[in-house]
Amino acid sequence: MLDQTYYDKADEIIAAHGEHQAALIPIIQDIQSEYRYLPPELLSYVAQKLGVSEAKAYSVATFYENFSFEPKGKYIIKVCDGTACHVRKSIPILERLYSELGLSAEKATTDDMLFTLETVSCLGACGLAPVLTVNDKVYPGMTPDAAAELVRELRDA
Repeated sequence: MLDQTYYDKADEIIAAHGEHQAALIPIIQDIQSEYRYLPPELLSYVAQKLGVSEAKAYSVATFYENFSFEPKGKYIIKVCDGTACHVRKSIPILERLYSELGLSAEKATTDDMLFTLETVSCLGACGLAPVLTVNDKVYPGMTPDAAAELVRELRDA
């Protein structure tokens, strides 16, 4: 069960967009921006407030890859493994980050909620490969050592 402050914040966000079905996506985007994930209880709450079925709300939230029902860390690191990045050795970068952060393909977020590590198919920066992003800031020409140093800098920030 979520604290009442979550529902109060959801009410603020709903009020900013209006209580109509067309506002579902922007509302849940704002909720996810606020909490770095989409709490399932809030998705149900928003659906009820907008007069949308829970099934419809969940189908929207699960259709778009950007929505997550799992809490994410303060720093969301996305390592590109698209063709250009893969051939330029993105996997050793990913493996080094897994090691540095104590994460794996099964465990994406650190216990202290500081980092979430994800692999993505393409970040659209093929000419800068291999690439990773931290909270959507692009870091081009990465190496395993540079990625490890970036994690250390973020920890110290």
